[in-house]
Amino acid sequence: MDETSVETVPCRPAGVHAATSARMSRQKRKDTAPEMELRRALYRRGSRYRVNRPLEGMPRRRADVTFVGAKVVVFVDGCFWHRCPVHGTAPVNNGAWWEHKLSGNVARDRDTDTRLREAGWAVLRFWEHEDMEAAASEVERVLRERRLARGRTGRVRKPESPVRGPR
Repeated sequence: MDETSVETVPCRPAGVHAATSARMSRQKRKDTAPEMELRRALYRRGSRYRVNRPLEGMPRRRADVTFVGAKVVVFVDGCFWHRCPVHGTAPVNNGAWWEHKLSGNVARDRDTDTRLREAGWAVLRFWEHEDMEAAASEVERVLRERRLARGRTGRVRKPESPVRGPR
């Protein structure tokens, strides 16, 4: 291949078995077991957040968990789809298509991280195989740091009772 030619990869792999196609179409995009585990751990600790929130200025990109006020986004990345260095695999069937697809996912992740950080957001990414209680602790630590840096403790203050004068 010379420098002027462009390799084209079809938008869908060719020759996929019907059973494989059906299985892949059932893969969850949100509310996966690790995401739910993290969200439950955060909720138990008193954190409130947005789920599956679109990322402003980045079409077709969403954060798994978003803390809007603190500007913190959290992603729980699947080992296969985001190429975990420990558990990621490279499919043999339609290898060129999968290489293009998975490399694109990782490149998009890095682009998303860069753009969010440039906009002042803290970006946290966890692999699906990580301990979600430990991940929740890390999220809380970052939230605390960011709130303290902004002069907010994150505590809810009771409104002062109205002052009543003599009647």
